Amino acid sequence: MGWYRRSSRLISDAFRSGAFRGVPPRSSIRDICHRGDFHSCSSKPKFSSSIVSKICHPIFRNPSLHNGVKQIQRQNPFLDGAKRFYYVDRYQVHHFQPKGFKRWIQNPRNAFIVVLVSSGVVISIYFGNLETVPYTKRTHFVLLSRSLEREMGDTQFKQIRNQFRGKILPKLHPDSIRVQAIAQDIIDALQKGLSKDQVWSDLRYSPEITSFPHDEVQAHDTVKSLSDKFMEEESWHKDEEVLDDSWAQQSRKVGQEKGKKSETAHLEGLKWEVIVVDQPLVNAFCLPGGKIVVFTGLLQHFRADAEIATVVGHEVGHAVARHGAEQISKNLWLTILQLVLYQFFIPDIVNTMSNLFLRLPFSRRMEMEADYIGLLLLASAGYDPRVAPQVYEKLGKIVGDSTLGDYLTTHPSGQKRAQTLSQAKVMEEALTIYREAVAGRGIEGFL
Repeated sequence: MGWYRRSSRLISDAFRSGAFRGVPPRSSIRDICHRGDFHSCSSKPKFSSSIVSKICHPIFRNPSLHNGVKQIQRQNPFLDGAKRFYYVDRYQVHHFQPKGFKRWIQNPRNAFIVVLVSSGVVISIYFGNLETVPYTKRTHFVLLSRSLEREMGDTQFKQIRNQFRGKILPKLHPDSIRVQAIAQDIIDALQKGLSKDQVWSDLRYSPEITSFPHDEVQAHDTVKSLSDKFMEEESWHKDEEVLDDSWAQQSRKVGQEKGKKSETAHLEGLKWEVIVVDQPLVNAFCLPGGKIVVFTGLLQHFRADAEIATVVGHEVGHAVARHGAEQISKNLWLTILQLVLYQFFIPDIVNTMSNLFLRLPFSRRMEMEADYIGLLLLASAGYDPRVAPQVYEKLGKIVGDSTLGDYLTTHPSGQKRAQTLSQAKVMEEALTIYREAVAGRGIEGFL
């Protein structure tokens, strides 16, 4: 049986070396044994290349074992088709490649396409939502649609009427009649300033409603605290603060040279409404959509119609410039910027720096812009514009202006607002408009 042991060893070695892919059938070995002398084979078997090929040939043809080897290959992640999911480094270590989008984006061509398309979308959205602010001709980005902005203003107005239910003065109250007449003068002046026929309804006094959920009022808080006429005056020097009127004049000059047209489409079809709330709050604001709210605390500190017209004109200026919608758009971009910076800096530092260098300066600039627009509306309505600096100076006295107030608050200090309006070129324009309005001629298109 020596020849049989040697043939078995030969077949075993061949299978281990990967030369064979099957088990030799017993019939092949028996045929070979019948062809030669059994005793001679057992004593000294001799195999030629032809005999080995006859043994190996049936082994490769065994379908069952061949399929089993294929099955093993498919289970091996580093064989055949699975090679596309891994790569081998210089140390002959196999690394799996990511699948799906993560693998797709690693292709430089695909990454370039994504960046190109994303940049195109961002640029289209940005330039497609640029608008020009009346008077200053400043270009600002407003992502909020006009219809949504107006709807938000109506919603907030309903919330205010529900919150102060029972405290809204009736339509025939003397204070209501007075405020309604002043607000009507400002709205008529706005129509002159735009030199455009606006489809506006007459200003009406809005009655109370009783069906709306209670919520906190969120609106521009322009006049936070004001003093009466008998408050002790404080000395103030020009060198204490730096005036920043140059940006408005530069923006206006560039806008006029380029022929920019002021955006006023959001003012078309407004339903102007006004209410007076019996509260000691020294406050007033104008919501998007032409909703004006005045508190009796403001009327107690300001006895002259020109003073009340200054405050109402300022708040209407916010609505004209779409500052509310612009603030929402700015907050969106700032939030995205903060999320990126959170990956590299402490969140508290990011929030502090963004408020100090981005949010607060932008808010103060919007207040100054509303001061300019409100001053022109005040003059066109027939009120002396020189009253406006006195109104804003009272604000500084009550709040208690400090040297850091112009950097840590949303509103400029009352002293700065008063000094800027007194020296700015807009005061000269306002005085010209006022003289023409008093003479009965009036000037149109000043915005």
